[in-house]
Amino acid sequence: MTTRIGYATGAFDLFHVGHLNILRHAKEQCDYLIAGIVSDEMLRQVKGIEPVVPTLERAEIVRHISFVDEVYIETAPDKMDAWRDLHFTHFFKGDDWRGTEKGLRLEREFGTVGVEVVYFPYTAHTSSTSLRQALDIITQGASSSGALALG
Repeated sequence: MTTRIGYATGAFDLFHVGHLNILRHAKEQCDYLIAGIVSDEMLRQVKGIEPVVPTLERAEIVRHISFVDEVYIETAPDKMDAWRDLHFTHFFKGDDWRGTEKGLRLEREFGTVGVEVVYFPYTAHTSSTSLRQALDIITQGASSSGALALG
């Protein structure tokens, strides 16, 4: 029997239940789960966002989740680079990627090396984007009232 090596990648910034669900579901589908942590530099370059939690801290958080067997820090945007380093058999992603240009491209590229792309339900009510927006609102409200003055 072939060992099913799974790879679930993401920023995992502002870690929330959606991240936990992806990792839990991924581990249910494989024997060995590698969590890919997108580096700060890659988040800036690819998504144009500034991470709240630095790469090494995000990696440390994810490393201690019981479903995760290994952590890999992504420093290149091409997921095939990660595959060349890790040789996973299954790639896990939220179903918000299903049917998109990026998702279809991943399916084609991974198909050439025998990697199956598996989608899991996206946790729509909780996302790092919505948490980031809430933090911005809180920060703006606190700074306009002078509550953050440490002076």
